[in-house]
Amino acid sequence: MTVNTRKPPAVLIVEDEPLIRMDAIDIVEDAGFRTYEAASADAALLVMERVDDIAILFTDVDMPGSMNGLELAAHVRDTRPSVKILITSGIFNVDQSPLPNGSVVIQKPYAMGHVTRKLQEIAAELDAPCDQD
Repeated sequence: MTVNTRKPPAVLIVEDEPLIRMDAIDIVEDAGFRTYEAASADAALLVMERVDDIAILFTDVDMPGSMNGLELAAHVRDTRPSVKILITSGIFNVDQSPLPNGSVVIQKPYAMGHVTRKLQEIAAELDAPCDQD
């Protein structure tokens, strides 16, 4: 019998609305992931400078600050290409042309089960190369 001692993936949740951010943190942690949080893209970049184990970026599109969630996602894709990106927005029909390749979009308001499923799919992608011994 083998015991899996691998830590669950860490998710950086970037959301400027405190109640929505707290709800997202609960959803992500209930799904078994570790979380970090930021209220803006600028704060998210500071977290990413200090923390090197973030595997998934879960960001809103519409945020105050020097960049929005799409710009943050593009920056993360350029600087940390191994980080998977999950984007959420209340804007219907988000123009997906500026999205970094491999990004997943979830519409707000999102259902807990939908977010959980997407995170599990992303986590499976992260594990895939390791499971093929």
